[in-house]
Amino acid sequence: MTAGTNSTESDAVFENHRARAFSVAYRILGSVSDAEDTVQDAWFRWRRSDISAIRNPEAWLVTTVARLAIDQLRAARARRETYVGSWLPEPIVTAAQETDPTPEERLLLADDISMALLHLLERLAPEERAAFLLHDAFDYDYGELAALLGKSEAACRQTVSRARRRVHDTHPRFDTSAREHARLSAAFNAAISAADPQALIACLAENVTLYSDGGGKAIAALKPIHGADRVMRFFFGVMKKRPEAFSIVPARINGLPGFVMREGVAIHSTLGFAVIDGRISALYMTRNPDKLAHIDHDPKPQDALSFFARG
Repeated sequence: MTAGTNSTESDAVFENHRARAFSVAYRILGSVSDAEDTVQDAWFRWRRSDISAIRNPEAWLVTTVARLAIDQLRAARARRETYVGSWLPEPIVTAAQETDPTPEERLLLADDISMALLHLLERLAPEERAAFLLHDAFDYDYGELAALLGKSEAACRQTVSRARRRVHDTHPRFDTSAREHARLSAAFNAAISAADPQALIACLAENVTLYSDGGGKAIAALKPIHGADRVMRFFFGVMKKRPEAFSIVPARINGLPGFVMREGVAIHSTLGFAVIDGRISALYMTRNPDKLAHIDHDPKPQDALSFFARG
């Protein structure tokens, strides 16, 4: 930062774009903690830069964060290849609400950060993932991508096209209606609370898949569980081993209705859903305590619903 730059004004400019910078980093990395570290690194670079020479602060920050996130994702890939069990993104948890999200909330909590899509994006190479997200979610044109990635516009166009094809082939547009998700979430909870396996199966698509992420630090299924009957049996198996004080709190998991599950006051896990054609097509249970540490959701007692209710 040059001597003539007002640090208070510079800080205010950065803070004005912090949410967007975080949203870019989180979409690329799928990790809240890594995204926060990336934004903090960008902040240090911002403070060392000649701010007066930066014509478009938002573009500078998005570009800087994207480059840092790509580098971090490359390093993270090796760790994820040896990860114990299924790797799921760190969930962003917000309180359940009846009203529609504000424009600011939509920036962070939208279909393009659903657990389903972020889980799928793990199949893309770091540059593919960044190019796809920046172009389709943040409206970067191919010239801007070329400058960021150090490739030709034609190469960037091919990268985005290839990534989009891989995503769309296996990720149809999910029904992201909050009302539909809320209906299925309530039906799911009611089925398990009533110990009604047929009611639970009625919530699930025939080819539903459950992903459970314990990271070797919490008990979880090491491999995805496929099929409505097997998923039903998994949850009723958990029911038999439930602790005394086990509750579920309705919440938004990456912008869509889901649950935070608790053992007393401690967070046990989060549970998010993907929905297609009025049925739950996938469930994402995050149990790794490292991925739950950032969650600050202290529900009021009247907000907690019984989970695996005891008769």
